[in-house]
Amino acid sequence: MLIRFKKSFEKIAMGLLSFMPAEKELKTLQQTIKSYETEKDWQLFLWKEEEDIIGALGVHLKENDEVEIQHVSVNPSYRQQGIGKKMVLALKDVYKNKTIVPNEHTQSFFEKCRETGQEEL
Repeated sequence: MLIRFKKSFEKIAMGLLSFMPAEKELKTLQQTIKSYETEKDWQLFLWKEEEDIIGALGVHLKENDEVEIQHVSVNPSYRQQGIGKKMVLALKDVYKNKTIVPNEHTQSFFEKCRETGQEEL
């Protein structure tokens, strides 16, 4: 289930985002989290299964009705189970009237989801 980021989940979110290659440095991670907390056009979602938060999905809401995926990260113990794709599909439900697009860091993941799925991304 896709849930919105809350301050109480900050450490979990930072841990998940740290799996992204561009987010390895603590200072970079802190700046990223701050952007999601303070910028209204930046939204961070977490993926929860049962009681565990196992994924993070961050987006930038663009002025042209696009939702650009900035971050997609899944706990390594849960990878190769389609969690990332489920997060993107759930995001489509949140932003029904907008176009979901990847950025340069999420492009290859986005394309892989398109290739392997029956559902339209």
